[in-house]
Amino acid sequence: MTTYRNPAPTVDIIIELIDSPHRPIVLIERKNPPFGWAIPGGFVDYGESVETAAIREAYEEISLQVQLIEQFHVYSDPNRDPRQHTISIVFIATAKGKPIAADDAKKVGIFYLWEFPQALCFDHDRILNDYRRYRDYKIRPTY
Repeated sequence: MTTYRNPAPTVDIIIELIDSPHRPIVLIERKNPPFGWAIPGGFVDYGESVETAAIREAYEEISLQVQLIEQFHVYSDPNRDPRQHTISIVFIATAKGKPIAADDAKKVGIFYLWEFPQALCFDHDRILNDYRRYRDYKIRPTY
């Protein structure tokens, strides 16, 4: 029998708080390695759509119901996650209310486009820079 090694599908959700001025986004400080700040997200469960996974992961990590607005981009660099090769489907979503850290989140932070933390996990600095360019100038990543 042939065994295949495939990347694991994940989702990341850039969540804009639409009931706050300037639509800040929610980041989590991770409770588990790799440590640091991250976009909420996680692994897609077997039998689950990526859209369902995004909504579930957002609720599990920040305790808010989100409305998915659009699929933003796919990030697949084999080195994006030090634990294993993952492919992330990134969504932009909106939410209202006060996020509360849960599940894998040690802490929740609300950040404006001009003040992202420096200690970002995975390739989330790249994702957030792409998002900032998209939100400011409507320029999508092209790679």
